[in-house]
Amino acid sequence: MTQVRPKITDEQRRARVGARHLLAPAARASAPEAVAEAVLALHATDPASVYLSVAARLKEPSVADLERALYEDHTLVRMLCMRRTMFVVPRELAPVVDASTARAVAARERRNLAKVIQEQLGFDGRWFAETEAAVLAALAGRGEATAAQLSDAVPDLKAQIVQSEGKPYEARPRITSRFLGVMAAEGRIRRGRPLGTWASSQYRWIPAEPHPELPLGEAKAHLAARYLAAFGPCTTEDVKWWTGWPLTDTRKALARSEAVEVDLDSGPGHALPAHLEAPAESEPWVALLPALDPTPMGWRERDWYLDVDHKSELFDTNGNIGPSVWCDGRIVGGWAQRGDGEIVTELLTTDGVGRGARAAIDGEAARIAAFFADVRIKPSFRTPLERRLAG
Repeated sequence: MTQVRPKITDEQRRARVGARHLLAPAARASAPEAVAEAVLALHATDPASVYLSVAARLKEPSVADLERALYEDHTLVRMLCMRRTMFVVPRELAPVVDASTARAVAARERRNLAKVIQEQLGFDGRWFAETEAAVLAALAGRGEATAAQLSDAVPDLKAQIVQSEGKPYEARPRITSRFLGVMAAEGRIRRGRPLGTWASSQYRWIPAEPHPELPLGEAKAHLAARYLAAFGPCTTEDVKWWTGWPLTDTRKALARSEAVEVDLDSGPGHALPAHLEAPAESEPWVALLPALDPTPMGWRERDWYLDVDHKSELFDTNGNIGPSVWCDGRIVGGWAQRGDGEIVTELLTTDGVGRGARAAIDGEAARIAAFFADVRIKPSFRTPLERRLAG
């Protein structure tokens, strides 16, 4: 006899977003660690996104609290992991992320750099190991150092390689950033405090200890379950895309988790048993989320919360989302910061966005402007709507 799979509608999925992702006012957290726990991982490719994603979900946004978690208590850890993307994850989840995704990324980064260095500079594996040891010694002596300071202490890091030789965009960068990036991907060093404001993309480096090893299959099953807890119900393709795993690995990880099969409006999906009941009715909410926020970047299939006609305005050509305005579990517009610090918004739809929601959007814009204070940003990935609003 065929077992009937539970049905979960798009409306029910939207109803879960505000509370689970700490976007509804009553659900907002008091500490950055709680935010990271709720959304599993904070996108950190654009440094400002980490701060703005947390600020959108805190009752009282504080730069100092997030900096303490990142650079003093180390309860949040920055890692190159899923899809070779930079994330900030809770410390207790870092070994799981390392074993399930980051370790493979780090191995590829090392192989690729070692190949280029061998072919162009003639440096072999012994040189690679000795240079790593020299970097660690320099950091141990200083406690922290910029990339420039480390290249002064270890001059071989100033060696240059050729990229895209013979093309109009040929470049000859030093190997410093890539070499330090490999060491960071392997968990041997980590980024410390930025140079300049919290929106800066230049960091000091500090020593770090590699994460403890976990069995690969166990780590993947654990990460799949954590993903479902934050983003489920979802499709197999959602899990595969978010983690960067091959389809076979994704299916195995889901099978080892507690996930059950469900029917979504778009087709078959997966959910944890705790999410099979219809969600409680939630209070109305709005949110202004930054570029690359973990909520809009959490699913591969987005039609249930995003009108397909608005995608070209909100995403760049590589699939990176810009700043977005949310209302009750769906994207209704976008926003940008202008040069004078003003936060401007534009609605792409007025369906379901009443007078109260518009007033709440204005209130969130004022709240984000206050958080920025005198800091000005420009997203690393510009989108058509953000460019137009920024002027």
